[in-house]
Amino acid sequence: MNTTVIAPPVDLRRPRFRSVIFDVDSTLCAIEGIDWLAARRHPDVARESEQLTARSMAGELPIESVYLRRLERIRPTAGELVALSDAYRESLQPGAHELITLLQRAGCQVHLLSGGLRVAIMPIALQLGVAPHQVHAVSLTRDADGTMSVLDGEQPLSTQHGKPLTVHRLALASPTVMIGDGATDAIVRGVVTEFIAYTGVARREQVVAVADAEADSMAALYPLLFFPASSR
Repeated sequence: MNTTVIAPPVDLRRPRFRSVIFDVDSTLCAIEGIDWLAARRHPDVARESEQLTARSMAGELPIESVYLRRLERIRPTAGELVALSDAYRESLQPGAHELITLLQRAGCQVHLLSGGLRVAIMPIALQLGVAPHQVHAVSLTRDADGTMSVLDGEQPLSTQHGKPLTVHRLALASPTVMIGDGATDAIVRGVVTEFIAYTGVARREQVVAVADAEADSMAALYPLLFFPASSR
């Protein structure tokens, strides 16, 4: 895969935002983690998971109505979650690492905000240089059968309003921007300065319709996140 990304000229001293929040699944990485796990099960389980994920990301179903249902059907093992972390690394969007590095060098706080599984996301977060306390995702614990299929206590990010609630609690430095592909990302629009619909993996009309801007690649995010080099 060609990972060369040619970005527009930017003045790295002048980011548009102080805090930048990225979704992970179908944004920084080109997979949906739960669906990737479901694909290791019977085709009926995989098909059901994909349909539920698509409907929840389009805003047709609240995420809490499908989250536990998918986990209970998949019942992932600890080993499969390790394999999922490898899949995240392999599906990282071209230019994502470079963009996050430049944002951090420009003084931006970079957070990952995901309804995905934290244990599988942490390795890619560390690869991207994002500290553990800036990674917000869903934690699991073992069920009686030994599978990782139970939420570890209260997990707001497994619910429809978990992302705006989490961002509100973080009280991030403003201005803030959320970058994501799904309805659970778009709903953060009310608590951040801007919402950018990322369509480099999946384009959902309902999400694009409420976004302040759209980007179909990591390179396309540069003029949305930085002022032009000629701007003074």
